[in-house]
Amino acid sequence: MNILINGAGGRMGRALTALLEKNRRGFSLAGRVDPFVRGEGILPSLSAFEGEAHCVIDVSSHTGVGPLLDWAIAKRTPVVICTTGHTDGEQDIIRSAAEQLPLFFSGNLSLGIALLTRLVREAAEFLPDADIEIVEHHHTTKTDVPSGTALMLARAVGQVRPDALTLVGRRDSGRRSPREIGIHSLRLGSSAGIHEVLLDTGSQIITLRHEARDPSVYAEGALAAAAFLQGKAPGLYTMDDWMAERRASL
Repeated sequence: MNILINGAGGRMGRALTALLEKNRRGFSLAGRVDPFVRGEGILPSLSAFEGEAHCVIDVSSHTGVGPLLDWAIAKRTPVVICTTGHTDGEQDIIRSAAEQLPLFFSGNLSLGIALLTRLVREAAEFLPDADIEIVEHHHTTKTDVPSGTALMLARAVGQVRPDALTLVGRRDSGRRSPREIGIHSLRLGSSAGIHEVLLDTGSQIITLRHEARDPSVYAEGALAAAAFLQGKAPGLYTMDDWMAERRASL
């Protein structure tokens, strides 16, 4: 299966390249694209790619999602979107493109985070009165705040608490609303990603935590998502779809 990497010069792009160069599980590197990073074998644009790709894995920037999907639609190539921080307009572009080709879109492609998301949703449901706060740690060069994963975890709570109110940071004085789901972002060092969800009932605290020790965990998830898309009809697929298919095969 030939994989084209869009955004090959970044942290995730390098991690994906390292995995693909090992030719793991039948994957191979079709090409690398990055308009902002020059390097041997890196193409300046998708239009410069002349080979065959079975899937594009996008690890560039959310700002380039429009041109990426225009190219993918023209080439009829499935896409795994690993970028985060998309605006409402960019999310509309993604949903529109999914009507024409299979797209995999998730705030985090780690299987561990997929499991954490399910645990958080169940805990929020079983402890309906618990205060919930989310803390995320990432490296100093991460640009979007909060992380896409933190927002995904907050949405998981919202699925069982429809009146939940997501609060990014806490700047003003005043009492905490019971409806609040607080999200707090730390940027330090070279952390690949730590997410903690704390649930406090007043008499006990439950902490659910996931730590990514290396960017390769996301690269492995991206390749699994690319394999998942093969043969799929046009549509917008998420980690829930992948896990449902995985569970059915066990």
